[in-house]
Amino acid sequence: SKREIKMRKLDSTKVRPLKSEQLLHIEDHDFALRPGFGGSPIPVGIDVQVESIDSISEVDMDFTMTLYLRHYWKDERLSFRSNKNKSMTFDGRLIKKIWVPDVFFVHSKRSFIHDTTVENIMLRVYPDGNVLFSLRITVSAMCFMDFSRFPLDTQNCSLELESYAYNEDDLMLYWKHGNKSLSTDEHISLSQFFIEEFSASSGLAFYSSTGWYNRLFINFALRRHIFFFVLQTYFPAMLMVMLSWVSFWIDRRAVPARVSLGITTVLTMSTIMTGVSASMPQVSYIKAVDVYLWISFLFVFLSVIEYAAVNYLTTIEERKQLKKRGKASGMYSMDAVQAMAFDGCFHEPDVDMDLSPFPEPCEESESRASQTNIADTPRLRRKRSLKGNVGRIILQNNHAIDTYSRIIFPSVYIVFNFFYWGLYI
Repeated sequence: SKREIKMRKLDSTKVRPLKSEQLLHIEDHDFALRPGFGGSPIPVGIDVQVESIDSISEVDMDFTMTLYLRHYWKDERLSFRSNKNKSMTFDGRLIKKIWVPDVFFVHSKRSFIHDTTVENIMLRVYPDGNVLFSLRITVSAMCFMDFSRFPLDTQNCSLELESYAYNEDDLMLYWKHGNKSLSTDEHISLSQFFIEEFSASSGLAFYSSTGWYNRLFINFALRRHIFFFVLQTYFPAMLMVMLSWVSFWIDRRAVPARVSLGITTVLTMSTIMTGVSASMPQVSYIKAVDVYLWISFLFVFLSVIEYAAVNYLTTIEERKQLKKRGKASGMYSMDAVQAMAFDGCFHEPDVDMDLSPFPEPCEESESRASQTNIADTPRLRRKRSLKGNVGRIILQNNHAIDTYSRIIFPSVYIVFNFFYWGLYI
């Protein structure tokens, strides 16, 4: 009746459908079912534009990527009449009312659709029922990395796309434009990596409970920049090894100088190794940087052992000399080496010295000698000889092991570096 029709018009609880919904006839179909339900699988084309690779984490073994993900399919239920054959574009509010592919990221840890200022979703419908569905997504996914060549490594990572509910009998995923379906921003760059290549591939994934699924792969190769690690790890390790060789030119009787130098280099190498390990995952295999640091640490450690051997052999040699001279039994008679250790002055081994139980310091003795106006005493002659022949004295006061170490240690370390860089580069 006319009264009922008037009541319906005045009923404010009923919301009139939008003109777009009327044009697309959304209310006339059940969009819970895929297009062509019961027939052949619906083809869904994919293309991706990578906006940025935000981070690569070695500790967590993952990467974060921001991309534009676009889906292409045909749903005849959305076809409409258009005199000008123009498409209609909608935002994310229409997505909940129609069928869209349920593509997800395999091995994804975190992902989200950007929603500033509104959700970054675009839906474009063409008169013949073809649909373009675009999203802007940031996703963090696993990357199975191999650090056996770190930091001279190249990592191959991939982002995998797959339908969650529809297997190959209902949905067929494929790259829309083949290898050209994957594009990247020209300004993509990373601090520690150089992006060598991007490629697209496809395959199948099998699940015992649900069957076979189409899977798409976004593959990219990352080569690590070595210059940062050369400055922060390799170069300091080289300097510490070379610094440990300085002890080979120090007098073997200067025990505090050589021991302190050896301990300092050992502790510094330990600090470098600890810093590198702290920034890396705890893997069960040996990395390339571990090989270099442990070999360098071995060289530094051997330089300390070398002086221990020199000191021990020097002590044995001095004892033999004392026995030959027949001075081992005298309390106040000693050779030049023991005299130097006792009063801090250098004494020629050819000059026999009788020291009192409490000798006076060298400087005081020299000042007293100058006060007595003694023109040419044995001590002054020794002092002049020491100043004029420092190099000769240093060479004479070093053990034969020091002489060989000056040649062997640098030569072996150079050969090691040659093989190391030749093997890993």
